[in-house]
Amino acid sequence: MDKVLERLLKRGVAETIIEAELLKLLESGKPLRLKQGFDPSCPDIHLGHVVGLRKLRQFQDLGHKLILIVGDWTAQIGDPSGQSATRPMLTAEEVKTNAQTYMEQFFKVVDKDKTEVRWQSEWFGKFTLADIIRLASKFTVAQFLAREDFSKRYSSGQPIAITELLYPLLQAYDSVAIQSDVEFGGTDQKFNCLVGREMQQMMGQHPQQVFLVPLLVGTDGSRKMSKSLGNYIGVSEPPAEIYGKAMSIPDNLIIDYLELVTDVSDEEIAELKCQMESGSVNPMDVKKRLAYELVAQFHGVPAAHEAEDHFAKVFQKGELPEEKAVVLNALAGAGVTLTAELARAGLVKSRSEARRLLSQGAIEIDGKAITEDLEMPQIGKGKIIKVGKRRFAST
Repeated sequence: MDKVLERLLKRGVAETIIEAELLKLLESGKPLRLKQGFDPSCPDIHLGHVVGLRKLRQFQDLGHKLILIVGDWTAQIGDPSGQSATRPMLTAEEVKTNAQTYMEQFFKVVDKDKTEVRWQSEWFGKFTLADIIRLASKFTVAQFLAREDFSKRYSSGQPIAITELLYPLLQAYDSVAIQSDVEFGGTDQKFNCLVGREMQQMMGQHPQQVFLVPLLVGTDGSRKMSKSLGNYIGVSEPPAEIYGKAMSIPDNLIIDYLELVTDVSDEEIAELKCQMESGSVNPMDVKKRLAYELVAQFHGVPAAHEAEDHFAKVFQKGELPEEKAVVLNALAGAGVTLTAELARAGLVKSRSEARRLLSQGAIEIDGKAITEDLEMPQIGKGKIIKVGKRRFAST
């Protein structure tokens, strides 16, 4: 395997089904049809989506064609069971509007000239009840209850609507309709992608390969990046916002972000990882590199320089609107809390004021609002603390 294909199949990849078959296809020189579907119930793209989109772009750069499927037909059905808040029933106009916004952001990463856009209604709009029944007859309920989330809900007595069982079938038929060679998705889409692979075989087609990417952890450091959870970095957000949010991620996520959503080389990432582990580099400096790379990717190099300068001016040099940033004691012993240190430094009148601001979400560490009165050793060095709107401190 040459270096280009090795990077394509190894970096930022969770699982490939079946890797040997996909490698053989790639080495054959045949232009592949890459399948990527999206649910237009939400028009915005964040870094979690970018993990897979960057892979699609790498395949395109090797001469392969992306087939982007707009899930307009299923979006208009919604989720009548009420189980999914992310699948509201949409009108045709809402679908069209969301799709337009989505694609404007989508093509910030993916090559528009090597993309064919298809709408689900092209084939499902012609479906009859008999077609749906024939589709459903190809699989058993037992097969679908093998899916982890269905299995858990069934075991705990929670309802599963018939419509929910139909969604994997419809997604699978999309693969048949466009004769997909490779379907892309997050690890949470594995079951659906495999159903597509099986259905293609039933329909006499060569089964698609399945290319799964990791789910990016959000800026909160614990849950999958999601707009509904507020732990996301959007690709269309202003440069300063992207930069600031990148600076707020926990230190333990820096390497994952560099690997999954930037072009920083494997060698440099490995070196940065070693330096952070040995303590020879401040994690904040590595985060600055990450933040710069992200802004440059979506807004260009000049915007990245401006965002970098803005962050340095406002958060590090103390050139603030009202008060100069003060330095808190990050090495204070166990038991010394943030509220106590803020009061000692004079950033608040009293600990009770600091606790009130905490409860209001008005205190931030590296751009992330906190509500817990952390001890100073938990916060650590190199952090920017914002109190209210115009008071800043560093550790």
